[in-house]
Amino acid sequence: MRHFRMRRPRGFLTPEEQQNKPEITPELLKRIFSYLLPYWKQFLVVFVTILTSAVLAVYPTLLTGRIIDEGLIGKDFRVLATLIAASFLIMAASNLVGVLQSYINTWIAQHIIFDMRNNMFAHLQKMSHRFFTSKKQGDIITRMTSDIDGVRNVVVNTLTSIIQNTATLVVALVAMYQKNWILATLAIIIVPLLTIPTKRVGKRRWSLALEAQKCNDKINQILNETLSVSGQMLVKLFTKEKAEYEKYERVNREMVRLNIKESMVGRWFMVALNTFTSIGPMLIYLAGGIIIIFHPESNLTVGDVTVMVTLLSRMYMPVNSLLNLQVEITRSLALFTRIFEYFDIKPEIENAPDAMIPQTALKNDLVFEDVVFSYEKNVPVLKGVTFSVPEGKSVALVGPSGAGKSTIINLIPRFYDVESGDIRIGDISIRKLDLNYLRTIVGIVTQDTFLFNASIKENLLYAKDDATQKEIEEACRKANIHDFIMSLPDKYDTLVGNRGLKLSGGEKQRLSIARTILKDPPILIFDEATSSLDSISESLIQEAIEPLLKGRTSIIIAHRLSTVLAADEILVIEDGIIKERGTHSELVAKGGVYTVLYETQFRRAIEEHEERKHLQHQKRDNLPEANLLPF
Repeated sequence: MRHFRMRRPRGFLTPEEQQNKPEITPELLKRIFSYLLPYWKQFLVVFVTILTSAVLAVYPTLLTGRIIDEGLIGKDFRVLATLIAASFLIMAASNLVGVLQSYINTWIAQHIIFDMRNNMFAHLQKMSHRFFTSKKQGDIITRMTSDIDGVRNVVVNTLTSIIQNTATLVVALVAMYQKNWILATLAIIIVPLLTIPTKRVGKRRWSLALEAQKCNDKINQILNETLSVSGQMLVKLFTKEKAEYEKYERVNREMVRLNIKESMVGRWFMVALNTFTSIGPMLIYLAGGIIIIFHPESNLTVGDVTVMVTLLSRMYMPVNSLLNLQVEITRSLALFTRIFEYFDIKPEIENAPDAMIPQTALKNDLVFEDVVFSYEKNVPVLKGVTFSVPEGKSVALVGPSGAGKSTIINLIPRFYDVESGDIRIGDISIRKLDLNYLRTIVGIVTQDTFLFNASIKENLLYAKDDATQKEIEEACRKANIHDFIMSLPDKYDTLVGNRGLKLSGGEKQRLSIARTILKDPPILIFDEATSSLDSISESLIQEAIEPLLKGRTSIIIAHRLSTVLAADEILVIEDGIIKERGTHSELVAKGGVYTVLYETQFRRAIEEHEERKHLQHQKRDNLPEANLLPF
């Protein structure tokens, strides 16, 4: 069985394309031309070069008639040599004009792509966090790359093809009518009649190709399911080997039938193409011969008939291309529609019209007032959360997974906006603050540390472009990562790999802490997830975050007993509301949710840790469970 790959022919739309044909509206066309309009001067040059090239390309054909009549039949070598030289020079000039046209065309296309990519990237940068969590990353990248790159094909091929083919046809027809109006009219009748049958054969082949593709998909599905480890186990457990073989054999036989049928239609396609394209010249020769033989007064010559046949041949491709114009336009409009879909998505998080940048430092106390938020309509995640963090104090958030802890911290830098209620910093609503200013004064150390595929130094400079080497090293010392970096062969120039793959979880998190130290924000958010780290990394991170939190207004999603004990206040989040709040001792004394967590989890964890410590049973450097909360 061959590996089948269906190519999309230019003249036919796929079922998906037919179903999703864009609606052609004046607004859509106006929007498309808004990207082309800045380059109207260059387009004018392209039009002139195409027209010039089309005229020049016809001249050698016209000279061919004189070469035959005056040079060959007239037996005049001087005329023959002159006309051949002129034909060569004109053809060379036509090709040079074509090169110029190609360059300008490509220049226009690349600059339009440049504009669209810049606009799209700037637009996507304004999108909220919700956009990137709801859209597929592959779809976003496709819009930025292949969709916008497809505009090049629209400019270079579709638009130019329309102008070029129209110019070629007009010039050819004018030249033919100058020679003989009867033969020219015959050519106009012949060309469409000859292209339509070949188009019908091509459509049949395309239909068979679609069927073959569907059959090939079935074969691949059977192979993927039955030849996988789990699939093979299931087949053997239920003794379905024979049934699966029969199913595969049936689909495989259908594939063979379709392949043979498609191949034969392809042969007939070539037969039809060659036959019909040969009929046209024969009819011109026949009509020309009749005129020359029976109407000598017409002054039609053998050279003229030869010119007419050559010009007829030049008309096949332009006519065929223009017959497919609807398909090309549909695909081009669909491409622009996909791109405009993204441009039409309005940024969810925007600066207020009167967004302010305080001239003096804000008082960095943080207040949540009756905050309600949901990711999906009518499914609230936060249900009226109210609390405050005084300047320089810390609050620990504890609670089960999905309680709303991460949502709380994502609302502070306005990755999302609250549905109701308010969040204030220094008595100013964060929605009234300039977005850049807000995100400058808020620092976040996330659980999933992201590093760019660059050097350690470049990743650290992301927080502060103009940081000196001394400042970088000082930040890394505070984060307990400097000694490790200096032990590497390339030190701060060491490449961390894609998403920091060359570093361990603990090393990445300490780099993230160093990066935040360089930023030096007055408000700090820390997702203290250390359950996947070894005991040494955990200890180093604990030492790193203590000075980082000192003197800052901080909110910590706490997983460690030591962090909970050190916090000025503990908030117990459950089902989107604050169930309990207070210090560790106050919450334990209440006998509520926190007490249950402490009694059932902390104490047992401490006892297990002590037992493991005495037995020294940790072969690997697992995280000490005594210091972890189970949420």
